[in-house]
Amino acid sequence: MTAVFLDRDGVINENRSDHVKSWDEFRFLPGALEAVARLTRAQVQIFVITNQAIINRQVVPIETVEDVHRRMRSEIEAHGGHVVDIAYCPHRPDEGCQCRKPRPGMILALAAKHRLDLGKAVVIGDFLTDMEAGVAAGCRTIMVLSGRGQEQLRTPGNAGQTFAVAADLPAAVDLVLAGEFKLRQLSASGAR
Repeated sequence: MTAVFLDRDGVINENRSDHVKSWDEFRFLPGALEAVARLTRAQVQIFVITNQAIINRQVVPIETVEDVHRRMRSEIEAHGGHVVDIAYCPHRPDEGCQCRKPRPGMILALAAKHRLDLGKAVVIGDFLTDMEAGVAAGCRTIMVLSGRGQEQLRTPGNAGQTFAVAADLPAAVDLVLAGEFKLRQLSASGAR
């Protein structure tokens, strides 16, 4: 195992319908800090990849997003975890960039920068776009049901997507550390 790429909102912290706009609105999900620490102790390199269109939508300045990330990393470090690097996409969906998930740009850039073998990497997210980005980069993928995961499994029109499913980040880390990926394929009517 070379690396795990974690989506942020809905995986590490609570997903807010109005977005995380400051550190005061950031809340770690139960077990997330210990899950990251477990990966760190297993010598897995951890990266965070997150779409943050609130920057180019001018909801928050880039400095605020970077402050949230700095404080998040500090808390993770204080609990025994280590995030090697964080990539975020500031673009709106209509800007057509290569970094916004479901495109794999953030993963590919981090892989090039840190010389990662993506065939041994795992993407953990709570949205189908996380799964699509991971597959496009050649990674294995795990959908967590925290955040938006449960509603994503019921989304019609996503037939054929294949990924492992876990209740939350701690359960996904169990799968990663055990090396067991029981894949699930979505049918036209939702999860099978």
